Amino acid sequence: MSAMNEMSRDRPASGWRERLHSIIFESDTPAGKVFDLALLISIMLSVLVVLLDSVQSIRTRHGELLLALEWFFTLLFTVEFLLRLVAVRRPLAYVGSFFGIVDLIALVPTYLSLLLPGTQYLLVVRVLRLLRMFRILRLTEYLEESATLRRALWASRRKISVFLLTVSTLTVIIGAVMYVVEGEANGFTSIPISIYWAVVTLTTVGYGDLTPQTPLGRSLAVLVMLLGYGIIAVPTGIVTAELTRPMRANVTTQVCPSCGAEDHDADARFCKRCGAPL
Repeated sequence: MSAMNEMSRDRPASGWRERLHSIIFESDTPAGKVFDLALLISIMLSVLVVLLDSVQSIRTRHGELLLALEWFFTLLFTVEFLLRLVAVRRPLAYVGSFFGIVDLIALVPTYLSLLLPGTQYLLVVRVLRLLRMFRILRLTEYLEESATLRRALWASRRKISVFLLTVSTLTVIIGAVMYVVEGEANGFTSIPISIYWAVVTLTTVGYGDLTPQTPLGRSLAVLVMLLGYGIIAVPTGIVTAELTRPMRANVTTQVCPSCGAEDHDADARFCKRCGAPL
């Protein structure tokens, strides 16, 4: 009996909710394609409004108009987000998905600006919503490559974590040594400041705001620079090794009607995230 209830819960919504899901989540219907294209245009216009609002001369002349447009797009995307929650059978599962989190974060800055003025400029995060373009325009080849890259990064996570821990340990040691060698008289006023110098030098950025003055300090800086060139190649090699493995994905534009998950295999019959039938 419980199994039947579970299957009933996972079954796609019927009636108006099914129609709503088809329009909002699917791009293989005329109504869905129109909705998605309108959404993409709205996202690009909202980001353009934020960019223009950051220009002092434009903000002085058209500040009220830009503010009105900013709230218009925010309310529009808020309604869209609520409709997405209504269209799926598991709203919390959708909120926990990648695009669910992106959609939610894209709404927060405008409301947060009521308490912290200036945070509305973080609305540029909405540009992440344009990643839906590959699914909307049915560019399955790009979806496949995106899935391959994501899997390669995920497969490399342990090696990269160990690498980052090793680099962090080196920067602490190098920073402490440089603090002892150079001292406060040469600008290395503390170990944290020296660690900052070590990070900037090790990554070959070299701002130049802090430089060693003693011969020993400069010799150490040369070693750190040379070490930096070798270190930069390590994560690239790790990810490249994973990319060369036979792990090509074959994904589809199908969206789960239960939790809103995307990037399913082309031959999938059930959602890989919640198990609902596709």
